[in-house]
Amino acid sequence: MSYRAWFQCINEKCSETYPLNTVIYRCKSCDSLLEVRHDMQALAHRSAKAWMKLFEDRYKSTQWPYGSGIWGKKEWVLPQIHDDNIVSLYEGGTNLFWAERFGKLIGVDNLWLKLCGNSHSGSFKDLGMTVLVSQVKQMISEGAPIQAVACASTGDTSAALATYCAAAGIQSIVLLPKGKISIAQLVQPIANGALVLSLDTDFDGCMRVVQEITKDETIYLANSMNSLRIEGQKTVGIEIVQQFDWEVPDVIIIPGGNLGNVSALGSGLLMMRDLGLISRLPRIVVAQAERANPLYRSYQKNFASFEPIQAQKTLASAIQIGNPVSIEKAIRTIRQFNGIVMDATEQELADAAALGDTTGMFNCPHTGVALAALRKLLKSGTIDRSEHVVVISTAHGLKFTDFKVQYHEGKMDFPCQYANKPIELPPTVDAVKEALQHALKKRSSKNG
Repeated sequence: MSYRAWFQCINEKCSETYPLNTVIYRCKSCDSLLEVRHDMQALAHRSAKAWMKLFEDRYKSTQWPYGSGIWGKKEWVLPQIHDDNIVSLYEGGTNLFWAERFGKLIGVDNLWLKLCGNSHSGSFKDLGMTVLVSQVKQMISEGAPIQAVACASTGDTSAALATYCAAAGIQSIVLLPKGKISIAQLVQPIANGALVLSLDTDFDGCMRVVQEITKDETIYLANSMNSLRIEGQKTVGIEIVQQFDWEVPDVIIIPGGNLGNVSALGSGLLMMRDLGLISRLPRIVVAQAERANPLYRSYQKNFASFEPIQAQKTLASAIQIGNPVSIEKAIRTIRQFNGIVMDATEQELADAAALGDTTGMFNCPHTGVALAALRKLLKSGTIDRSEHVVVISTAHGLKFTDFKVQYHEGKMDFPCQYANKPIELPPTVDAVKEALQHALKKRSSKNG
């Protein structure tokens, strides 16, 4: 069976279509965003059970390129791409673990974390970037005059783009807001050979510039308004269900900034339903930082209107976005999935991340936002403790060690409830014994 995919305008009154090898990011007719559509009739010729078996057989195999969590589902992602043009670092297939201790602490019995940060560049952005850079490589092989791929970023997008472009031998260009990302995130694209432009603005300012420079078709846009990214990121929902032996969780909570990941999550789950692999949909919760919460503000008005805001500085720097590009797709997804939008204060997100760490996690601040949203929803009774909940952890905590050091040194603008400072002692056995006796007694009293 021959499968195919194409770009299609998300505006139902327009629905213009374009080939995937077209350099295009918005509809030429109505300026709406695009999405990748698939020939669902062709895909439906294979039964749901046959798709499940195919995906299981390929999962983490050594057969190129199907061991990748993305390319093992190639027919659902980019069916027409040549294997020789696929740029893969065997992304996907990330750990999904039962957060039993943390769940008991906050009052939910069946809590799982999907560690998308356990990937090559340390974030879920790898899932989409493998698809976008692979398509660019194919377009170049077909004669497209693309010289470089560019993105605006708060850190993770730039790291993933630089990584995959380096693997493909394609020049990457990243525009970063000066002084607003962690050192670890800044050094990643530098190390991978990107042309790094540090602009004295915020993410939204970088986004305005990158949209202008990519009007030149020799520079290809890699931000999530390019729906090729969504095609890779949509596999996270598919993979979660697969890891649960094709059972659907009740709730999935995901941090939201530019909001491409929200629509991506929904897209994969809807595709599973439409092809008969699942019969119901989970509820999707989008978690935002209170200082960058335009979607939450719109949700509070039942999406009657949406106004961009000037995002304020937040510990969750990767989602410090006041004018998300994928707002239309995100709102559509929330409505389709009976969704909820929550926000979290700086103290709530920092304490939630730190409390999770005490149970064996190592959370980035954005995962802290999602965990804080979960705590609030449990407290309000919106989520019941018996529900099967998955929190998507979007990046590795090692990218945000400054955040963790400041928290545990008590250098935040709020009390750090779970701060754990090192105890400085003279190098004597008596001093160590006395400190241990005091600390263990305190711990025993606290747990008792």
